[in-house]
Order: sequence, then structure tokens, then C-alpha cells
Amino acid sequence: MAHLPQQLIDWDLQVWRYLHVEWRNDFLDAVVPYLRNQWTWAPLYLFLLLFVVGNFKKKGWLWCLFFLGTFALADQVSAHWLKPLFQRARPCNDAALAKMIHIIVPCGSGYSFPSSHAANHFALAFFMLVTFRFGRKWIAWSLVIWALLVSYAQVYVGVHFPLDVCCGALIGIIIGCFTGWLFNLKFKLIQPLQLQENKPSAY
Repeated sequence: MAHLPQQLIDWDLQVWRYLHVEWRNDFLDAVVPYLRNQWTWAPLYLFLLLFVVGNFKKKGWLWCLFFLGTFALADQVSAHWLKPLFQRARPCNDAALAKMIHIIVPCGSGYSFPSSHAANHFALAFFMLVTFRFGRKWIAWSLVIWALLVSYAQVYVGVHFPLDVCCGALIGIIIGCFTGWLFNLKFKLIQPLQLQENKPSAY
């Protein structure tokens, strides 16, 4: 990451220090690791699958395939294409930061930039923003907050820098909007019957 402007690197380190060191407490130490744990959100994943299939039947199953494809694409781009290209060390593996690091989760041996957690979760959230229509967007906006919490947790526990999650989020937003657009192009979810019935008549 040496080719980035030094001012940007300095900003990144300063914000990271606030989120990981200065604004740390015992309560957050206990809670935040769960925000980034995939099993914490397993009931949410199950609810989404049941909700979409139950409401949209065949198109719901197609939506699930696009949902999984969105996740796979975001993970491939962030983890397998970009991380080997930039090769940025994680904060918890950076010798220069060793005295400031507070280890509360396993660090991992992978690279840091961009954050795959941020890319994956923002991709899913924005895929849902694009494909959930006709009054369903409250669910998608809730998932944007979910993606923000996961991204914050990655910085708090010391496995990513703020710039990692910001760029990961941007990648995820682009991918989620793209796959959502592709889905709507062919398989746009049908407007729920009750909303159709409530529309004012044109006559």
C-alpha cells in the first residue's frame, strides 16, 4: 500500500487507532466479536430464504440463486483477485502496531485489503435493496445497517483498517447493484397482490 498518498495512510491509521484502541471498553469487547460471526446471523439468513420463497415461489428460488451468486462474486473479487494484488498486512499482523493491538479474536493469516466481510455483506445488502420492491425495502435497509455493523466489527477487533472496509463496502455496493440489476432485467419480483388491490383505480 506504499503507493497510496501518505495523507490517506495517516488518516487510515488515525481512525483505526480511535476505533480499536481509544474507543474500546469491556462491553464492546464482549459484544462486537459476535457481530462478525457468521453463526450470529444464521437465523437472519434462514428468515430471508423462507420469506422470499414463501412470497415469490419460483422466482423466489431464482432470487436465492442470484443471492448466493452475488456472495460468491464479491468474495472472489475481494479475496482472490484484489487481496493478492495489494498484499496489505492485517493490523494484528503488522509489527509496527504490535504494542497497540488488543487481540480478542484470531487474527488470521490472510491479507487485509480490501475487507471480504465488508464486500460480501454490502453486496448482499445492495442486491436486496435493488430487488426488494413494493414496500419491501425496509428489510434491505435493515441489512445495510447489518453490513455497517459487520464492517465496524472488523476494525474494532483489529483484523482490518478503516480503508479496508470502506473499499470493501464500495466493491460490494457495485457488485450488489449489478447483480440486482441483472435479476430485475429478467426475473423482477412480482408486486404483492395486496398492494395491487390497494392501488387507486385509473377510472
